[in-house]
Amino acid sequence: MKVGVVGASGYAGVELLRLCAAHPDLDVAVAAAGTNAGQPVAAHTPSLAAAYPTLVFDATDPDRLDGLDLVFLALPHGESQKLVPALPGRVGAIVDLAADFRLKDPTLYPTWYGEPHEAPALLDRFVYGLPELFRAELLAAGRPGDGPALVAAPGCYPTAAALALAPLVRNGVVEPTGIVVDAASGVSGAGRGLSDRLHFGAVDEDFTAYGLLSHRHTPEMEQAIGAELLFTPHLAPMTRGILATCYARPTGSATTDDVLALLRDTYNAEPFVVVTDGSPSTKATAGSNCAHLSARVDPRTGWVVVLSALDNLVKGAAGQAVQCANVVLGLDETAGLPLAGQYP
Repeated sequence: MKVGVVGASGYAGVELLRLCAAHPDLDVAVAAAGTNAGQPVAAHTPSLAAAYPTLVFDATDPDRLDGLDLVFLALPHGESQKLVPALPGRVGAIVDLAADFRLKDPTLYPTWYGEPHEAPALLDRFVYGLPELFRAELLAAGRPGDGPALVAAPGCYPTAAALALAPLVRNGVVEPTGIVVDAASGVSGAGRGLSDRLHFGAVDEDFTAYGLLSHRHTPEMEQAIGAELLFTPHLAPMTRGILATCYARPTGSATTDDVLALLRDTYNAEPFVVVTDGSPSTKATAGSNCAHLSARVDPRTGWVVVLSALDNLVKGAAGQAVQCANVVLGLDETAGLPLAGQYP
């Protein structure tokens, strides 16, 4: 199937190109990259030279996307809202990696993103692309109907938190209020743009919290989990990875074994979720499309602690987008997606 990657020179876009190169059914026909238009992919990102020896970055032009089976949008927030209205009728499906169509309530965008949504009428048409929790909606979006399948792939922090907490909230094991999510991300989560706070000298040997009380992924987490929570993100001195430590109050007398059993039951048939007795680590997930989960119940303080680790560029971005594409296109959901991580 012919696909396009818009925003192909950013970190998520490059990861999409890498994954599509190993995919048995997805052929990248267009790689659009705005200011890098006209530059060979191999020169811009040498790690892709063998996979794309002749591919050249295109300008971001809807006309170049005509007739494609699916388009991935790996653009900065706000840009997909401008492009998507021009794509129905041109492409078979759209998977957006940005936050432009993740929130169902348009009134949340001015509060959390600082500006009104430019295409609010399309919000209800997008399905939330976290297959392990919303597969039925993805399958429905992929059935023949009016217009293309529209998918909003989750962010890396919300993916980690939702996989950890949604089963507990949905099954009434924890209270749906008073939840705390502390999560740390590698610097690639901030994208490829230049920033003083992302320089090596600023990040190395430092560990900082940011977005205090106001991080824009908060309402997305609450929507996906179905609970009220306090989210505090941290920047860690590593390239890839998310580690989320989530705290919730139990509704009854659950034990560690009970919570681990629930997670195992929920994800038993899911190839990309590993539930482990040990403590999840970002290194174990690097390069894979897998999330690693574990949990503890502390009888002394009464807290339920659930931990989640994943690669923010794969399961937290490009890998998840490809997984969603597989579902809506009727392909094997695991096609082209690595189960094994890279170590060391």
